[in-house]
Amino acid sequence: MGIMDIEGYFKRIGYKNSRNKLDLETLTNILQHQIQTIPFENLNIHCGQPMELGLEAIFDQVVRKNQGGWCLQVNHLLYWVLTTIGFETTMLGGYVYNTPANKYSSAMIHLLLKVAIDGKNYIVDAGFGRSYQMWQPLELISEKDQPQVPCIFRLTEEGGYWYLDQIRREQYIPNQEFLNSDLLEKKKYRKIYSFTLEPRTIEDFELVNKYLQESAASVFTSKSFCSLQTPDGVQCLVGFTLTYRKFNYKDNMDLVNFKTLNEEEVEEELKNIFNIHLEGKLVPKHGDKFFTI
Repeated sequence: MGIMDIEGYFKRIGYKNSRNKLDLETLTNILQHQIQTIPFENLNIHCGQPMELGLEAIFDQVVRKNQGGWCLQVNHLLYWVLTTIGFETTMLGGYVYNTPANKYSSAMIHLLLKVAIDGKNYIVDAGFGRSYQMWQPLELISEKDQPQVPCIFRLTEEGGYWYLDQIRREQYIPNQEFLNSDLLEKKKYRKIYSFTLEPRTIEDFELVNKYLQESAASVFTSKSFCSLQTPDGVQCLVGFTLTYRKFNYKDNMDLVNFKTLNEEEVEEELKNIFNIHLEGKLVPKHGDKFFTI
């Protein structure tokens, strides 16, 4: 696989700025470069290939082969990058909110990061994708609205557990046939995940990494998806459905465009929009598990 090269990562995300200052500006800059170049995706599963958890394998997949990955991969990679350049970074484990069940997952299925800068703690997460993806680190402070381009984020602490929620805008869908799409988020106030500040290691996620890509109950086996942030919105491909959400295109309103692709177009758009060239043959899938954009 070769040596993991930090310069290779920075070239992959197109980051040319200084890394000398370990400050919030540098951290924000790296996060924004990563989420606009490394898609949040699970396409390996739908190409009959594994989603690897080891750092070398992730580096190979994301940096050398120009693919993306899911939270366990892209945040593991980001953890390595931030630690390597000197940020005080801790892995944390999250419990993802399940909207149909109205509860958080019992298993720790999400990997996120905590970064300490000048006595303040920040939550950094490059692996939730879609319109739930933070664009800037969130200060670890309870009950403070933190407005960003995608929405207003809010962290709340209660009894040792932290909860990440978002307050969303209205959404306008020009294409009427998609008004009732199961991909559309219906809630204005949306719970995203909970977490504790207990430090984790990547080994803590080994079992869940296996489960998420093998179980018929997993949303990741139910749907093929790819999501990438852009300077003013987010592109998502779920099965054969391509969406583009432009954040705040007018008066506290997001614009969401839908398009149904054929198999050939799926491959083309993966290259054109997401800059992904898959090695295996993708079988796009839109199963019945709840997944919104």
